[in-house]
Amino acid sequence: MTDERIIELFWQRDESAVNETALKYGSYCRIVAKNILGSLEDCEECLNDTWLRAWNSIPPQRPQNLKIFLAKIARNLAFDRYRKQSAEKRGGGETSLILEELSECISSGNNVENTVLSKEIGVAINKFLGTLSERDRNIFVRRYFFSEATETIAKKYALSANNIMVILTRTRKKLKEYLTGEELL
Repeated sequence: MTDERIIELFWQRDESAVNETALKYGSYCRIVAKNILGSLEDCEECLNDTWLRAWNSIPPQRPQNLKIFLAKIARNLAFDRYRKQSAEKRGGGETSLILEELSECISSGNNVENTVLSKEIGVAINKFLGTLSERDRNIFVRRYFFSEATETIAKKYALSANNIMVILTRTRKKLKEYLTGEELL
């Protein structure tokens, strides 16, 4: 089923919209949430919340890109769940590592999560990403938006995990310089 048809089902308040959305984008959103949460059980709860949030958001919103719209919802819900869990039990994991990496180039009086969610920083990061090569941009987005492990990214680009870490380190340094130049840091 096309995205336009699924969106139309949401607008008609037809409950089959949720089923069609889960069929078409369930695995995609599951990967996004699992990369952040790690736990399949938490991931499934996050997916159910994603479908509910989509149901409550469409209408009034009419997403231009349903896949990205759903990924953002799943990602935000997964980070919310992660923050709640990590507040309860301070622990490590991939998500902690990713937030720590980003704190090198995006820091302020607030915590990293609040800063990253800032619209002004978001606009600047999007502009910055436009200055990168396609490969470096994709590596950055895979790591910091989709929370993929460096080993997974390395396999995708036929590079070593060490090469990916070097690319990410250089990109974070460039991002810090860019944001400093934009007077956002």
